Amino acid sequence: SWQPILRVCSGRGCGLTWVSWSLARWSISSRLLRLRVWGRRSPLGTCDTVPALSQLAGGVILGVALWLRHDPQTTNLLYLELGDKPAPNTFYVGIYILIAVGAVMMFVGFLGCYGAIQESQCLLGTFFTCLVILFACEVAAGIWGFVNKDQIAKDVKQFYDQALQQAVVDDDANNAKAVVKTFHETLDCCGSSTLAALTTSVLKNNLCPSGSNIISNLLKKDCHQKIDELFSGKLYLIGIAAIVVAVIMIFEMILSMVLCCGIRNSSVY
Repeated sequence: SWQPILRVCSGRGCGLTWVSWSLARWSISSRLLRLRVWGRRSPLGTCDTVPALSQLAGGVILGVALWLRHDPQTTNLLYLELGDKPAPNTFYVGIYILIAVGAVMMFVGFLGCYGAIQESQCLLGTFFTCLVILFACEVAAGIWGFVNKDQIAKDVKQFYDQALQQAVVDDDANNAKAVVKTFHETLDCCGSSTLAALTTSVLKNNLCPSGSNIISNLLKKDCHQKIDELFSGKLYLIGIAAIVVAVIMIFEMILSMVLCCGIRNSSVY
């Protein structure tokens, strides 16, 4: 009875195939580095496709992180200062980690591509090691984000409440008024609750979004809800990007070891 054969060979422009680990068996040649199942070439393309995925994943992480870093809503809120107290910037810690991981992944991808083209076990081994380190950093960032996901919004809400209290009580608190108005205009809200919205609309209507009246302010979601929605949405997006990239990295680590072992064993045959 016939069996599908997995051929591993070395050389430039080699094809890389999807591998059926339960059915395929190894057949190694010293001239070509080509993985084939049932003699068909995989749609993955050339042998440098594996490290190229690292560049793609790094670009995705870097793009998402830079977008989150310069998003107008978060930038407007987290650059505020209440007196000498800046707005809590814990959210940016995770963003900076993602920027660093994305940039390093793109560099590591170039290293892996060069190692695959040159058939260098050393470079491919280094590529694999860097992937493991980056994967560990991503897991650590994910754990940190999960632990602090509620704390980020909580700190921002406390900062807003302090500014709102000062703005309502003290007519001369111009800095606090500016902070509160920025929150209200950015998030299209007024007050931290329905009662606060009523109080603010009656006593300090100029703090609410321009053109709004008491009724419209009461119908708006309060700023605490808006803050929760803002950061939960951002963290949800970060989580999706991290999971997708983690899957790609696991795939890369497996296939980079396949390439490395194929190059090492080719000299034996």
